[in-house]
Amino acid sequence: MVQVRSQKPSFRFFLLAILSALFAFANQSAHAQTLTTLYSFKGGADGGNPYFAALILDAQGNVYGTTFSGGTQGMGVVYRVTTAGKEQVIYSFESAVGCLIYGGVITDPSGHLYGTAGGCGANNAGSVYEITAPGTAQALYSFTGGADGGNPIDALVRDSAGNLYGTTNEGGAVGCFGLGCGTVFELNSAGVESVLRAFTGSDGENPVGALVRDPNGNLYGTAGQDGSGCCGTVFQLAPSGTETTLFNFSGGNGSGPGPNRLVLAGGHLYGTTSVGGAFGDGAVIEVKGLETEQVLHSFNGLDGLNPYGGVIRDAQGNLYGTTFGGVNEGCNTVGCGDVYEISASGVFTVLYTFTGGTDGGNPAGGLVMDKNGNLYGTTYGYGAHGFGTVFKLTP
Repeated sequence: MVQVRSQKPSFRFFLLAILSALFAFANQSAHAQTLTTLYSFKGGADGGNPYFAALILDAQGNVYGTTFSGGTQGMGVVYRVTTAGKEQVIYSFESAVGCLIYGGVITDPSGHLYGTAGGCGANNAGSVYEITAPGTAQALYSFTGGADGGNPIDALVRDSAGNLYGTTNEGGAVGCFGLGCGTVFELNSAGVESVLRAFTGSDGENPVGALVRDPNGNLYGTAGQDGSGCCGTVFQLAPSGTETTLFNFSGGNGSGPGPNRLVLAGGHLYGTTSVGGAFGDGAVIEVKGLETEQVLHSFNGLDGLNPYGGVIRDAQGNLYGTTFGGVNEGCNTVGCGDVYEISASGVFTVLYTFTGGTDGGNPAGGLVMDKNGNLYGTTYGYGAHGFGTVFKLTP
């Protein structure tokens, strides 16, 4: 699933990149970030390898997330980690509920948790699940892989009436090698699923990211490819069902928007592409309107590469995210990844570089920020036991 692109820069670019990296290091020192490993997964019943799932926080500061592996059946878990670093497995996945847990969970006012599974379920095409209490879960809907969609990858979004919205990577209209090009779906509070949009290929293919919903009920998301088989799209889906392609990526301005949720602020959308950009290693982008996009930063490997996790935005307009690799040659030679900031004025800073030791390596998921400005996230691998970590980064 994860693809890493590397390229050999020219000597001139290499020199410029070193100067950029030194500038980032100076900023890093000035920020004096402190990383604390809250929990290291063991890969057994406690779970292992948190993938693209962004964490969520409760009022007490506990974090909730999912892992791709581990658990009693080896199919992943939903977990909670307290502020003291104690982990509780809330649910260990079984095939009837779902498997292939890439995305995270969301919650409702009653404390129930909801998410998607990319596989298993009643029809082996994934599901939408609900967890009502520790150890108690059900598949609210199992996809068939046909016209209703199949293989959802990322998290859901919920409206005030309890309806859930998401995307499937496959299914829907016939096409895209016979697997279907993917869908945007709604699952209402009664458990009835409706396809709001079935992609055809010409308007985008194979969405993997989570949706964001505005106060008027418009949904925004990304498709991993477009009709040319290239670089992907940003789309808007109105409550009427009308889909508008807001932007088509072409490579140099980003390519392959990954499994993350866009940020909607001031009428603009912020996100990342996993590859593409000026150096082919991914980009942070801002979509300002129809066919109007700005690359806020292009990664070059020395400041990170493959930003799968998207970005979050604070009240001052600063953006924060993670990269899966880059910076050094550890972690299977692709680099161990980092946490970065782009200030509201556009200054890029590496806040922390992972080493592949007890701090973990290769963060694939996004971040969440608490009211004190602390950042929380996960690494896919490494850590004390080799199965990833939950971390806290303190200003």
